[in-house]
Amino acid sequence: MQQASPGAPPDLATSVVTDWAERPVPSRARRNYTRGSILRRRVAVQLLKVLLPLGALGLLATIVLWPEFEQAGENARLSFRRLSRVTPEAIRVVEPRYQGVDETGRPFNVTAFIASQQGETNVVDLDAPRGDMTQNNGGWVLVESREGRFDRDANILDLKDDVTIWQDDGTLIETQEARVDVKGGNAEGDRPIAAQGTFGTITGEGFRLRDRGAVVVFTGRARAVLEGGK
Repeated sequence: MQQASPGAPPDLATSVVTDWAERPVPSRARRNYTRGSILRRRVAVQLLKVLLPLGALGLLATIVLWPEFEQAGENARLSFRRLSRVTPEAIRVVEPRYQGVDETGRPFNVTAFIASQQGETNVVDLDAPRGDMTQNNGGWVLVESREGRFDRDANILDLKDDVTIWQDDGTLIETQEARVDVKGGNAEGDRPIAAQGTFGTITGEGFRLRDRGAVVVFTGRARAVLEGGK
């Protein structure tokens, strides 16, 4: 064989053979499967052969029966709505308003935060009730409390717990219980009261309000501190 002289460029064929010999030889080794792995694979294949047809059958049944499911759901919702109206005591109204007029055409209103129906009668329990009436001279009277009960047939509003009666002339009456005839324009109570206004201050054991607030009578032992020589 002829040897290349020093400093001469390497022969091209020799370089290619050398590079090919240095490359890693790809592995031709076959994977060895154990008996256990072959058994597991066979079981998985058998399960898929059973599960796939069952899944397809279930999907087909769902598509066919879906309209029946929807109809059954609608019937269930309608039945639930009817049941919610069977018991009158379950009726609750948020921010109710009851309006009316007296025998002379003067309006009155009763409002509340929540009204709860009491059985089959027209009596409702009220949270934060308020009632307003128009006076003969065009003024107004406002009554309110924390709790109350309104008889819609008799137009009687029973108030309790921090009862307050306001009049547009500046009169303020405070007590713990009062019964108001919102249509007749009268109110009364037998619990201790305190009143104040332009006249001064008055305390008593009860009160009677007549003619839509034009006349106020203090019952029991009363004490008055008048202002302005009144």
